[in-house]
Amino acid sequence: MGAHLDHSGIRPGLRRKRYRPVSEINVTPFVDVMLVLLIVFMVTAPLLSVGVPVDLPKTEAATLNDSDEPLIVTVNKDGDVFLDEEPTDLPRLVATLVATHGANPDIRVFVRGDASIQYGRVMEVMGQISAAGFKKVALLAKLPDAQSSKAQ
Repeated sequence: MGAHLDHSGIRPGLRRKRYRPVSEINVTPFVDVMLVLLIVFMVTAPLLSVGVPVDLPKTEAATLNDSDEPLIVTVNKDGDVFLDEEPTDLPRLVATLVATHGANPDIRVFVRGDASIQYGRVMEVMGQISAAGFKKVALLAKLPDAQSSKAQ
């Protein structure tokens, strides 16, 4: 029993189909990578906020929109003073501000005070900064929640 082969060496009924490349783009790996990046950014974004944890008081004042990056002075619940995230004491704070910015009255300084701290401690810090020649000193506060403002 012999098989009949044509000139290509393949039986007549069993010709191979030509290989055709798939012209569609496989987006599954792209979507997987984008979802992983989304999760990474969602997890890390809250960690990038200013470092010293304080419980800011709430206010209904409008927010300030300015393009210059302000200096942040923080007074935590224990009364400790921080310049950005670095702990410091009050005399060194004023000396550092004057040394780095030369008592430039145009530099904005934001003071963040914990809601449980005595008002006098925050005012002492603000007074020292103002006495050093900084004229744009402001307090930071949280905006009230939408539900708490409706309840009042």
